[in-house]
Amino acid sequence: MVQIPSSVAFHYNAYSCSFYHSFRFARAFFDDDRRTVVSIPNGPSALAVKEAAWGLARYAAISQDNGLVPIVEPEILLDGEHGIDRTFEVAQKVWAEVFFYLAENNVMFEGILLKPSMVTPGAECKDKATPEQVAQYTLNLLSRRIPPAVPGIMFLSGGQSEVEATLNLNAMNQAPNPWHVSFSYARALQNTCLKKWGGRPESVKEAQDALLLRAKANSLAQLGKYTGEGESEESKQGMFVKGYVY
Repeated sequence: MVQIPSSVAFHYNAYSCSFYHSFRFARAFFDDDRRTVVSIPNGPSALAVKEAAWGLARYAAISQDNGLVPIVEPEILLDGEHGIDRTFEVAQKVWAEVFFYLAENNVMFEGILLKPSMVTPGAECKDKATPEQVAQYTLNLLSRRIPPAVPGIMFLSGGQSEVEATLNLNAMNQAPNPWHVSFSYARALQNTCLKKWGGRPESVKEAQDALLLRAKANSLAQLGKYTGEGESEESKQGMFVKGYVY
């Protein structure tokens, strides 16, 4: 994968936003500003955090200038042996910078969606966190760093197992918060489905059933009503990939 220099990427984003704007009519369009922020075992340095935060803010501003809703995605990777307190410490710094630069770029908070990672221990940490602990740390982080004007928090799964991501989301929605706390999963929604399908036409129905099960589970989790019934062992398997690159 070739990294696009920031200046080129900004020009490309402005062009693509303008293109989509001309076709939007009365429909809602979103622009996903993907930018993996930090890998904790390698830092992060203050400069790395500022650079990533500024990039997210510029993308968001360009998107809104062209009539799109930016999906701001400050991701902190799961790589490492660090505990949940270290993740919380780093996330506070990252999110503070992100919202500082969003404000500097005159981004309207009411017109964005936030797609962050949850506050969890590193994937190789021996002290695993319960869903209740993940919910407490993550909601504390939201309360300290996210303006209530932001209308929606759509968490990414970031390598958690399907069930783990659903349990953590469910625990968050069992506690009061001023946002709509939901999900924007990829692997944690599709993994079992894709494995069951495997490109085989005869497995399409089985794969569809697996996807429907996950969609229903997470729909209940965003209401705080998920019970975990009917989950397979496959859906409990972690999907963390060390050094994962998008």
